Amino acid sequence: MTRFVRWTAVGTAAALLVAGCSSGSSSDDKGGRKTGRAQPSAQSSGTSGAGPTSALTSQKLDWGRCKATADSSAPGTDWQCATLKAPLDWSKPDGETIRLALIRTKARGDNRIGSLLFNFGGPGGSGVSTMPAYAATVSSLRERYDLVSWDPRGVGASEGVRCRDDKEIQAAESVDISPDTTAEERAYFQDAADFGKGCAKDAGEMLAHVSTTDTARDMDLMRQVLGDKKTHYFGISYGTELGGVYAHLFPKNVGRLVLDAVVDPSADTVGHAQNQARGFQRALDGYLKSTGQDPKQGSQKIADLLKEIDAKPLSTSSGRELTQTLAVTGIILPLYSQDSWPTLTSALEAAEQGDGSELLALADGYNERDPSGRYGTTTHSQRVISCLDDKQRPTAAETKKLLPQFERISPVFGAFLGWDTAGWCHDWPVAGQHETPEVSAPGAAPILVVGNTGDPATPYEGARKMADELGKDVGVVLTWKGEGHGAYGSGSDCVDSAVNAYLLAGTVPRDGRICS
Repeated sequence: MTRFVRWTAVGTAAALLVAGCSSGSSSDDKGGRKTGRAQPSAQSSGTSGAGPTSALTSQKLDWGRCKATADSSAPGTDWQCATLKAPLDWSKPDGETIRLALIRTKARGDNRIGSLLFNFGGPGGSGVSTMPAYAATVSSLRERYDLVSWDPRGVGASEGVRCRDDKEIQAAESVDISPDTTAEERAYFQDAADFGKGCAKDAGEMLAHVSTTDTARDMDLMRQVLGDKKTHYFGISYGTELGGVYAHLFPKNVGRLVLDAVVDPSADTVGHAQNQARGFQRALDGYLKSTGQDPKQGSQKIADLLKEIDAKPLSTSSGRELTQTLAVTGIILPLYSQDSWPTLTSALEAAEQGDGSELLALADGYNERDPSGRYGTTTHSQRVISCLDDKQRPTAAETKKLLPQFERISPVFGAFLGWDTAGWCHDWPVAGQHETPEVSAPGAAPILVVGNTGDPATPYEGARKMADELGKDVGVVLTWKGEGHGAYGSGSDCVDSAVNAYLLAGTVPRDGRICS
């Protein structure tokens, strides 16, 4: 089962569209520890106040040329890579360690501020692979910052988790993620349970130590090892939740933090799903209006098409079938960026004529499937992190009661997101940590929270909620009246100049400023 909505950076989604699909990656060929793992315990780490040992804070990073992997070529000579040691269990900081993969490019100018850490979303997105591609978007920031990113624990080269093999992933794509019958419902939940077992087998003890809180603690260790007095950070999508959690844990260490495409920290599992149903329906409405269609009629037309595909999957040029699950995934991806709306028009027109090839290609891009049938593991990491974070486990019965409400919010996406609340962490091997993350950060320096009114994955309302929960005189909201996931680097000089002034000169914009 694939969660077809991911809190991911807009740059990542756009890259998937440009490339057609990503190369797919396996943690086995990136240095991940794949042997000798103990079985997971029920106890989750990251909640104690234990700090790192001096042996960890004084470690010297061996920066060197980044190497090519089986999936991608090495970035240019401007980029350096290193490995940071961090505690497996932050409640036992002097115990077993894990390795975190880092990448950086040094500041060009003489008036260097320090390091600027980036998290591009997910959870489960690789910073090591994304940072070089994103560097052009933030090139002006390199004048005064070393641009630094990393693969969070459980991701990619940092002890990445792979919960099933390629054949199992492809087989799971036939599972109906909005079951209509008892048999489909049984298969849906069995697939979820099997996925969790696969994660537990691969990750072992680490499955209980990949939470957002754990990664926030890793960030402060990074700050110390990199030699920074304060943490300067740019978080996108899920990265905004990570930034908020960091600010809560270490308010006095907050430097200049930008949170763009903001996750609502006040929403629980069901609330997040409803927010995303609302956000993607808004984006779909905007797309339909751009093509001259009435949003209500156009949405119903797409919903009817999905029902037809559910009854009879479409053929494709590859010989594979386009199932309803894959069709929904293919519709989701181009909604991340307004520039991709013409791609959606072409794919829908082809599907209406009985050819599912274009929607399948979009779904493959989202699912990180390459032409040879290899899949990436972003959704694996996403699931192990989010299911450790989230304590709420709605049952099938509870979800069924909520489905009418979800479908009222979105006739196209509502049912899928409603069922997702029950299936995503069903029968998960470890308990979740909280219903909502704690992001209050009294005493922290001002944090810039950037919201986009047309954001499909992280609806605009989350920006104000984040600022309110960060606290008075901490959260400062900058609004962009635009389309797509995220605001910075999306075509608004107003947004870009305000963010740059904040990061480069420390100029905090007026709370509530609007860029149209």
